[in-house]
Amino acid sequence: MGDATAQQSLAAGAAALAAGRWEDARTTFERVVAARETGDGHFGLAAALWWLGDNHGSVAHCTRAYSLFRRSGETASPVQCALWLGIVYKANFANFVAANGWISRADRLLESIDQGSLHAQSWVARAYRMVDLRAAAELTGRALAVARAAHDVDVELTALSQLGLIRIGQGETAAGFAMIDEAMAAALGGERSTLDTVVYTCCDMLNACELAGDVDRAAHWCEVADDFVQTYGCPFLYAECRIYYGSVLTAKGRWDEAEQELSAGLRITDRACPGLHARALSRLAGLRVRQGRLEEAEQLLDRVGHGVDAEAEASLWRATLLLARGDAAAASRALAQRLHDLADHRLHLAGALDLLVDAHIAAGDQAAANAAAERLSEVASGVNDEQLAAMAAAARGRVSFARGDLAGATGDLRAALRAWSGLGRPFEVARTRLEWARALAATQRDAAIDEARRALTDFAELGASVDADRAAAFLRSAGVVPRVGPKGVGVLTAREREVLRLLGAGLSNPEIAQRLHVSRKTASHHVSSILAKLNLRNRAEAAARAVAILGPTGDV
Repeated sequence: MGDATAQQSLAAGAAALAAGRWEDARTTFERVVAARETGDGHFGLAAALWWLGDNHGSVAHCTRAYSLFRRSGETASPVQCALWLGIVYKANFANFVAANGWISRADRLLESIDQGSLHAQSWVARAYRMVDLRAAAELTGRALAVARAAHDVDVELTALSQLGLIRIGQGETAAGFAMIDEAMAAALGGERSTLDTVVYTCCDMLNACELAGDVDRAAHWCEVADDFVQTYGCPFLYAECRIYYGSVLTAKGRWDEAEQELSAGLRITDRACPGLHARALSRLAGLRVRQGRLEEAEQLLDRVGHGVDAEAEASLWRATLLLARGDAAAASRALAQRLHDLADHRLHLAGALDLLVDAHIAAGDQAAANAAAERLSEVASGVNDEQLAAMAAAARGRVSFARGDLAGATGDLRAALRAWSGLGRPFEVARTRLEWARALAATQRDAAIDEARRALTDFAELGASVDADRAAAFLRSAGVVPRVGPKGVGVLTAREREVLRLLGAGLSNPEIAQRLHVSRKTASHHVSSILAKLNLRNRAEAAARAVAILGPTGDV
């Protein structure tokens, strides 16, 4: 292939990339690099393969492009390769060690040229998914200013959406969404030179919707993103849509839909995108914890991996799982280890503190619980965020109840209940309602029973089995026979199917009793009934039958 022909082929490949014709681009660049290896050929092929979902191939060709560009003595092109690798290693592989190495190399090369758009790109890459939000905001804000001065719209929009996501993480929800909405409108309106900009802004939007629990906004932007994917492809964006939207649906109590979305994200990312796969595993594990399917949650979390970013994704759910199993001390230790890392991320920090309050209460350490609740109130103060305010009020109420301050508990829990109801968060509503019922029990028994019954109904409708058991146990303690809900399908009742699932997980009768908040005698009765109805001789046969009836994951 002569020089003129090679240049024509490179131009044709670049045009195919700009138009989103990924297969054409791949074929063209493959011909180029087969005839003669060039940095431009490998870099173009890397971009085409990323859009087609071949992340490993993309990294291999981008790395080769970097090497060839460096040998040629160029500066800008190897910087672009290094920054591309930094982003891909973070987003697709959750490999922050490799990512930061490439970004550091880009910074080193940039020392030899005047400050401009490439420096701004490097700052955005460095700040992407950074735990320290103050530092991330400073880097991204600086990048935004430089990009605007350089009239680089792509970097400007990428920085704008990223800064919006950071602001939302800091609790400045309205200001953050205003930035992201602006970036989305401009990117989708064609005010960009590369389709990559649309992907960056869409990902920030979906991440922000998950943080804020904004299902309506998420549904709108997922529809927009799906339209984009149908036109241009991009398995990464399609998978991220499924994962973030599934998480928002979980928060809104639409658990069947959430499971479909998260399962799709899990399937799409398997072996193709480890970073997103870890997020899907963590979020599906979170749903399983809420459903009370703790063994399945543990299995999912064990598959997340042990990288820094993977652990960050899973850490809060690991602590939640420990607490659900009654190991408050281990949950407290796990949370204490994470609090320092989350110091500037208001929403994530608030979630950890909220859980730490419960861990300290369960351990009987009221002083520590009160300190965690006070810190949560400080996190919620100074920002106009209803979610943070609801979490803080609910935590104060639970601590007041644990300390015997029933008046303080009922006031805060009532306020939290109103706030969660306004936010449309049914799981939090039901949990707060049950706590409120406990606080009312000493002075307003009938009102407490009414609230507990409503909580039980809500838990049953959601499919939150462990919390439904807690509500039923409270009602029994008040002398009321609870109606847990409709019976199950076929010969077994809903409760018997739950017991069968726990038998399949290897739990003993005392462990089943503890899990379901019933007496050992009741647990034994359920096991005997299952054996009789299914004509089984022993628990081992019941465990085997559990897999046959409920499936290998225990799905009812």
